[in-house]
Order: sequence, then structure tokens, then C-alpha cells
Amino acid sequence: MAEIIVKFEDKVVERIVTEKKRLSIGRTNDNDIVLENRGVSRKHALIEFNNNAAVVIDNESLNGTFVNNRKISEEVLRDDDVITIGKFSLVYCSIANQDKDPACNFDGTMMLNTKRQKKLLETDRTEREIVAKYGGSVLLGEENAEFSEYKIDREVTTIGKARFCHVRAKGFWLSGIQAKIVVENRLNTLVNLGKQGKTKVNGEEVNECVLRNGDLVTVGKSTFKFVEGKA
Repeated sequence: MAEIIVKFEDKVVERIVTEKKRLSIGRTNDNDIVLENRGVSRKHALIEFNNNAAVVIDNESLNGTFVNNRKISEEVLRDDDVITIGKFSLVYCSIANQDKDPACNFDGTMMLNTKRQKKLLETDRTEREIVAKYGGSVLLGEENAEFSEYKIDREVTTIGKARFCHVRAKGFWLSGIQAKIVVENRLNTLVNLGKQGKTKVNGEEVNECVLRNGDLVTVGKSTFKFVEGKA
């Protein structure tokens, strides 16, 4: 069973819980998930479920389908991955948790020319160039960092204020080794090793967290952007 949380401008507009093998996503009413916006193609994308896995497939849409801010043609989904289609965000969850805009009947899809769409495309292009340059995942120095780009090419990358750390972070109360990034089974997992509250992902304190493309990693006063090493 899976749950798809549909958001428009960060507001939840729908929750879809399904056991279907395929979900169609698009602007017209014959889709399983209807996104009523002219930036969405009539038959924009599909989510297919098979053997406990979910794959989102772009249907050659005009404005593209993004997963964690990266433009994709086909992508295996993980829990909490964010699919961006037009102005909508769809959050994927493999197990359902307990816990519209006015209809638009235009025949054609409007080519998006918004700042948000331009930024998504530019970020996607830049990150693909970085991945091609380094051939793997990269940390980008965003704030109080000693580098602009750092390739994650070890099974374990240490982060802290000690001189022997692979990635130096700033902050008076930091531990010598505050955190580490462990690469295993093609996943990059951030693990807190030092003082509590000094390791964050997207502003939230973490003890252990699988990193996704575009995540902001903050250790002490230093912030890095994680770029996942796959095109």
C-alpha cells in the first residue's frame, strides 16, 4: 500500500491511498491523480508499483517531472521523495499513515515560464554538470564552508572541527568529529556522532538520515548542499 500526498504551494490538497499497480497523473479528469493546472500535461506521468518498489515515469511531458529537484525520465522512489509537477508537489510514502484550484479545461498544455520552473531547470542543469565532472555525489559549500565543491568518494566521510576531518565545519561547541556520511548500497547516510542538536538536515535535527538530492546539511555553523551522484 502506498500514500501520495498532493500539495499545492505547500498546502495539502489531497491524500491518495492506493493498492493499484499503476497511477496516472495529469491535468484531465481521466487520470488517477488530477492536477488542474495548465503547466501540467494531459497525461503527464505514471507511478508504477511492482515487487514492493515504485517507479515514477515521465510521459514526455512539456514541462518535465522532477524528483527531489532533479529532472527525470524514470526514477525509483524512496519514502518521502518529492515529485514536482508544475506547481504541485507529490510526497511519496510506501506505507499509508493514519494520522482546488478551479477546473481548467484547456486542450493544450501551457509552457511554464515562472521563476520557480526556471530555477528548477537551471538547478537541474548545474547539478548534472557537477555530477558529470566528479562522477559521484558532491557536497557544495553553501555557508561558512572552506570549499565550493567536495566529492564524496570514500565509504566514510567525516565532518567536524578537527583538522583530520575530511570536511571541516565551523562552530565553537562542535565535537572534533561531529558527523559522518556513510556510503552503502548506493545510499548516502548522514550520522550524528557528536553533540546533540549540531547536525541538521533541512533545518531539522537528526541522528541518522538518508540524504536525498538537494538536501541542506548543517553541521554547527557550516551548511552544505548534497548533490546526489546520479544523472
